[in-house]
Amino acid sequence: MKNKIFVVEDDPNIRDIVVAYLKKEGYEVQMADNAEDAWEMTNKEQPDMWVLDIMLPGMDGYELCKKIRQISEVPIIIISAKDDEVDKILGLELGSDDYLTKPFSPRELVARVKRIFKRVDVSSNSVTDTSHEVKLGDLTINTDDRRVFWEGKEVEVTAKEFDMLNILIRNQNRAFARDELLELIWGEDYFGSDRAVDDLIKRLRKKLDGLPVETVWGYGYRMRSHLEENQ
Repeated sequence: MKNKIFVVEDDPNIRDIVVAYLKKEGYEVQMADNAEDAWEMTNKEQPDMWVLDIMLPGMDGYELCKKIRQISEVPIIIISAKDDEVDKILGLELGSDDYLTKPFSPRELVARVKRIFKRVDVSSNSVTDTSHEVKLGDLTINTDDRRVFWEGKEVEVTAKEFDMLNILIRNQNRAFARDELLELIWGEDYFGSDRAVDDLIKRLRKKLDGLPVETVWGYGYRMRSHLEENQ
């Protein structure tokens, strides 16, 4: 079954090139030139991935990203002419999985799409425990359907938030360097700042108040196996 990708880009030249390259790789592609029409498309079907521009007429890409994250955890790749770090961080904070700055090579976009689809079902090769459900205190994750439960209630998380939890909970008490987490979750050829790791942890702590993730100052993070040690 082909993976379905929604492409939202108002520049017809960029849109046509992106669509052509993705179709050549065997993906099913739907396209829109504005966020409102793209959002309407979700009433009929849901994609396996979004590729969306930020500078769109009407609703911008950031707002669309927020709306997508309210109903779905599918990967989102943002493409934008804005290359400031603050814009990239904002995109990641809103739940995007990658950020590609214009101008970019269509081949690079395709490579990132492939890499994300490859990772989406497997959190990390470093995880040796293959059990389907893992528990730690009030936290339960199920790797079969990628669901997260906190204090008995299901919590919606993004693909990268789940990957982070899966890595940390299966390697309790092990300290991971930020660079290591960046490579495990975003891929070895990701060139963004390790600030993305901090922002991901910040989002998880907000969603899971009391999560026993400990900051290892100047290094990274670890998941404590005993909740009382994190208090």
